Amino acid sequence: MPEIIKTRNLTKIYGETYAVDNINLSVKEGEIFGFIGLNGAGKTTTIRMLLGMISPTSGSCYLKGQKVSPGNIDIWRDVGYIVETPYSYPELTVRENLEIIRKLRNIKDKNCIDWIIRKLKLDEHATKKAKNLSLGNAQRLGIAKALMHKPKILILDEPINGLDPAGIVEVRQMLLDLARNSGVTIFISSHRLDEISKMTTRIAIIDEGKLIKEIDGKQLDTQLRKTLILDGKDKNGMRTVLSKAGYKIYYRDTEDYSSTFQIEDRDAVDNPDKIAKLLVNSGYPPTLLKVETEDLEDYFLRSIKEIGGIRYE
Repeated sequence: MPEIIKTRNLTKIYGETYAVDNINLSVKEGEIFGFIGLNGAGKTTTIRMLLGMISPTSGSCYLKGQKVSPGNIDIWRDVGYIVETPYSYPELTVRENLEIIRKLRNIKDKNCIDWIIRKLKLDEHATKKAKNLSLGNAQRLGIAKALMHKPKILILDEPINGLDPAGIVEVRQMLLDLARNSGVTIFISSHRLDEISKMTTRIAIIDEGKLIKEIDGKQLDTQLRKTLILDGKDKNGMRTVLSKAGYKIYYRDTEDYSSTFQIEDRDAVDNPDKIAKLLVNSGYPPTLLKVETEDLEDYFLRSIKEIGGIRYE
């Protein structure tokens, strides 16, 4: 597969702060590449350099083998993008906003507006002024503007912000279809690891401007730490039974028997019914038994600590 998006030693410094620090990325044709980080990690700065909106302090960006530079304007004909909040002309309707983009993009086919309105399910809002749109529909309009010219490269910064659950699913399915059936290369940044993991082929994690980990999207679920959370009326009895069965018990809050406790043993996490049966048969039925997956922030902090990076208290 050809390399469509590439950065080489990409760095951006503001004063003495490294917003982006020597990042090397490679995205192949038809991939959905997730660029993940907490707010302020350097995601948007990287995207702005990819789009030529700001210049790198050092290093370079390439799209379809062409270096991103002020004089290379032909490169943008095949690129669609959203950066942070998608802006529109507030006093113009959805259709009027899209008509402006059609003309700016020099798209001859006027039917493209009806096509993209249907695709993003903006039909009932077509005559509504942009300033009166909900946050979710304003985001849909931004995605519509990015897709209207049917680009082969999509660079999207937080595209699911403001969407309701149904909207998130629709956008996910649309992006998967574009990548799988039209060969569109998609670079998508977000702090929503749970959603991005459902569509991406690969994921890169950035923190404080540094690329700290890159993993296959399908492997992410195995990387997230899972624990079995338990509670019951007789915690001491439950603890004794589980300890005798070989499980190591951790108390979540304090080292007394008043708090819920957890088991990190993989066998217990994968087979909670086995734990429930053991406790019930021993006369200590649990009142709480659930598998909990670590959230985005916990995963980030653990990933950073594992590589000996910044220590979080």
